[in-house]
Amino acid sequence: MGMKRRDFLKTGAIGLVAPTTVFGNTELKTNKNNPILLSTWNHGLPANEAGLISFQNGGNAMDAAEAGARIPEADPKSTSVGFGGLPDEQGNVTLDACVMDSTGNAGSVAFVQNIKHPVSVARKVMEDTKHVMLVGEGAQQFAVSQGFEEINLLTDESKAAWEKWKKKRREMTPHETHDTISVLAQDKNGDLAGACTTSGWAYKMHGRVGDSPIIGAGLFVDNEIGCAAATGLGEEVIKTTGSFLVVELMRQGYDPTAACEEALNRVIKRHNGNPDFQIAYIAIRKDGKIGSACIKWSFEYALAQGGVNKLHEVKGMI
Repeated sequence: MGMKRRDFLKTGAIGLVAPTTVFGNTELKTNKNNPILLSTWNHGLPANEAGLISFQNGGNAMDAAEAGARIPEADPKSTSVGFGGLPDEQGNVTLDACVMDSTGNAGSVAFVQNIKHPVSVARKVMEDTKHVMLVGEGAQQFAVSQGFEEINLLTDESKAAWEKWKKKRREMTPHETHDTISVLAQDKNGDLAGACTTSGWAYKMHGRVGDSPIIGAGLFVDNEIGCAAATGLGEEVIKTTGSFLVVELMRQGYDPTAACEEALNRVIKRHNGNPDFQIAYIAIRKDGKIGSACIKWSFEYALAQGGVNKLHEVKGMI
């Protein structure tokens, strides 16, 4: 007799197996009353501080992640995020951001100009519209309608750097301008959320959008399993739906660091074992375990937990 359809779905083939929770039928123990903030790069330290204040004021994971991401967005010295970000090849500062909360809702904006806090606009998209993503002029119009102020995002310092670049038009390599701020949060109830915001690749083609505003690439949250976020060359993160992959690997039983490493192995393999760019992932599992990995060189993440907010360095896999 042939295999019954029900039996086939149970046994599966080529990975098409009925999904199971982490560790078979064992549910992850939820980390409670021990809030966590995990952010990318050294600007993750002040981002985490803002998130901690949000927690202290009764905020949930989404509140803390948004509060954290807003800090580098407003910092003119942070030239890869928000106000003061390095412009595209035409001299325009264009911003991308997304958020995702514990219920699986998400909001995103891309190719936004003249708005300092795209991460907050992304949250408005999530909470006040039926959409997930708004882009370009439409996103800007929506932001203004919601009370966001229009400002010139190009600082004198970033304009001077762009004008210097124009004289030689040397293509900036991704690892020179990859400092996207991603903030992952777990609140006292154990709920997870995340935010991601960037001005993107310096001197990029006008209209270029990377992974940061794309749910499943730059950020993904599954409140049953964990959350993950990316920084680095967005084009390659998009091709492997990196953050979603990290979370799904955690679902299969990988610990957070191993999940980040396996997701990066997919990229490394695509480039014959020696890619010439950087990608890094951060992840929090539902039980409070965190992880991170990067392809090469090194990467820093900021972890705030148990009253300590500290930078940690990760060495590259190759």
